[in-house]
Amino acid sequence: MIKGYVSEKGRLVSIDSPMDHMDQVIWFDLLHPTLDEELMLGRRLGITLPTREDMEEIEISSRLYFEDNAAFMTATLPSQVEGDNPILAPVTFILLDHRLVTVRYHEPRSFFTFAIHAEKAAMGCTSGESALIALLEAVVDRLADILEHGARDLDKISRDILQQDRRSPLRSKDFQHLLREIGLSGDLTSDIRDCLATMERLVGFLGHALGQRKVTKELKERVKTLSRDIRSLADYSGFMSQKITFLLDATLGMINIEQNGIIKILSVASVVFLPPTLIASFYGMNFKYMPELDSPFGYPIAFGAMVLSAILPYLFFKYKKWL
Repeated sequence: MIKGYVSEKGRLVSIDSPMDHMDQVIWFDLLHPTLDEELMLGRRLGITLPTREDMEEIEISSRLYFEDNAAFMTATLPSQVEGDNPILAPVTFILLDHRLVTVRYHEPRSFFTFAIHAEKAAMGCTSGESALIALLEAVVDRLADILEHGARDLDKISRDILQQDRRSPLRSKDFQHLLREIGLSGDLTSDIRDCLATMERLVGFLGHALGQRKVTKELKERVKTLSRDIRSLADYSGFMSQKITFLLDATLGMINIEQNGIIKILSVASVVFLPPTLIASFYGMNFKYMPELDSPFGYPIAFGAMVLSAILPYLFFKYKKWL
């Protein structure tokens, strides 16, 4: 599918049949394009659009390059991050003759929100360069929102791990669920760091490309601001990674403490019931001469001895503060 946007007083307006208005369109957005659509638009623009396989190349030379008087830039962007299976896929941005072309095979939310916002409010999108910078700003804002949401989730996980339930302090926590949440947060943070790394390289290449074009000083300053924002988000994601590592270690430590507590209880129970078992075994022997057999108080005496032998070790452990 090929979408086309024209500039009207700084706003981006979507038009039908963008191929019939090539001179007016400043942004061609290709979403899940077919091979025929790629070839048709490529011939009209005089460039060779990258295939999906080309976009997935990890070499920088395959993602950032000049060809046919056009600047090709590819970055990895996330989508569907609200679920347990976020999608990370490349998006290619092409600048050619003051027009922007984007090629993508998934639907990052930043594209959808940017198109709506740019149509309602004048964002100064009068050329492909200005539209690209505004779109990248929306992408960076979206990455920041994802990190902020992830930070709130980490705070909740931290409270679940470290805070004790005063109403039921002995209640075991669902550590399996906590480990799963920590793992998902770690995966998402790692994915966003990868996206920020590709975005940082893209913005650096864009600054070089704009240096060879006749653009306003304002656009160049916005690119520098984008670069600083991306670096700050990368630092923040690094802090989140450290916090995730701490929470993982804390969770594993809590699991070890709980397991040690269980083993401690079993050990104390075995020690407490060992003397009564010994006495019961002693009186279970089949000897002919046992003085307690003829005593009317033999059974109460044996039973009391067993109870007392269980209580005395427990009191001794409490006195020694072993319990």
